[in-house]
Amino acid sequence: MESTARRVEELGYEHLWAWDHLHAIFGDPDQPIYEGWMTLAAWAKVTQRVRMGLLVGANTFRNPGLVAKLATTLDHISDGRAILGLGGAWFEHEHVAHGIEFGTGFGQRLDWLHEAVAVIRTVLDGGAATSPENGHYRFRELRQLPLPVQARLPIMIGGSGEKKTLRTVATYADMWNAMGSAELLRHKVEVLREHCAAVGRDISEIELTVACKPLIRDTQAEARRAWEAQMALNRTPMAEVLDDDTFWIGTPEHIADRMRACRDIGFDTFIAEMAAPHDVETLERWIGEVKPTLEA
Repeated sequence: MESTARRVEELGYEHLWAWDHLHAIFGDPDQPIYEGWMTLAAWAKVTQRVRMGLLVGANTFRNPGLVAKLATTLDHISDGRAILGLGGAWFEHEHVAHGIEFGTGFGQRLDWLHEAVAVIRTVLDGGAATSPENGHYRFRELRQLPLPVQARLPIMIGGSGEKKTLRTVATYADMWNAMGSAELLRHKVEVLREHCAAVGRDISEIELTVACKPLIRDTQAEARRAWEAQMALNRTPMAEVLDDDTFWIGTPEHIADRMRACRDIGFDTFIAEMAAPHDVETLERWIGEVKPTLEA
């Protein structure tokens, strides 16, 4: 993983992300996986330029005050390269296995997320946070020192729930991470635009990012074979992923077309989710061939 981080930076990528999962989320959950914040701290010391964060942090795993402290510490370790990614959390298996409170459903977890991000934004900016009487958390004049290296440590919110998640994005996020087809993303952007108008914010203040799982080869058939081998190695039955349109499998031209469709609706940042072992050919060709095609 350290060698991959170095290679990502050498190739010229802007970001480096880690999972925040305690079990594998594709196929058999009982596969090797490392804790996210510790991984980022290690990567910070073997890189010099790339920005880094969790894609995205599970709000349920940790007290939000602790999360703010972790993000600030990473910002100092990396000399100002931290991004704080957060989401409501969805993988029940890891919560049950570790005895972590999972709440009554997505709605409640997203309420917790909205409350948590408000606290985190306040303390990262040097303010004092006190929880409302009916809140999930119990903060009382929470302040933190030191402050981050960055004047405004960016917060990324992951998810596309139209009633709650996108409201949180509109209110607090510097970056938003979404996934899905261009048609779906176009609709989600319009919903986000409405939330931004409701809170008096310009949507252009939010960096729109899309997550995908690219695998690049000279032909579609070669890419398909490599994908099937990769899924087998990660104990993921093909039946579980065949209908997942976040897998972008094909030639450089195919990947460029998928990216172009997203870019046309405002997504200028693309984040690859890479299965282990990390596919060096895709890493090299995505930035070496696909990116110049889009910029031409």
